[in-house]
Amino acid sequence: MEKKITKDTTIGEALQIEPGLVHLFSAIGMHCFGCHFSANETIEQAAGVHGVNPDDLMEDIENFIEYQNS
Repeated sequence: MEKKITKDTTIGEALQIEPGLVHLFSAIGMHCFGCHFSANETIEQAAGVHGVNPDDLMEDIENFIEYQNS
């Protein structure tokens, strides 16, 4: 069963599920993939820190994954 990425998924978990998201996260200023924050910070928390609407970010993530799987 494929894991689903939600706003409660940590950045680290999201990158394990879909490594290509590194490009999407980088584009909005999330560059700290090796730091302890990425392992424990949820997508919703990271979006808030970077001034991004978490719902918009989730839509971008879902679109990215859909594109990768098409």
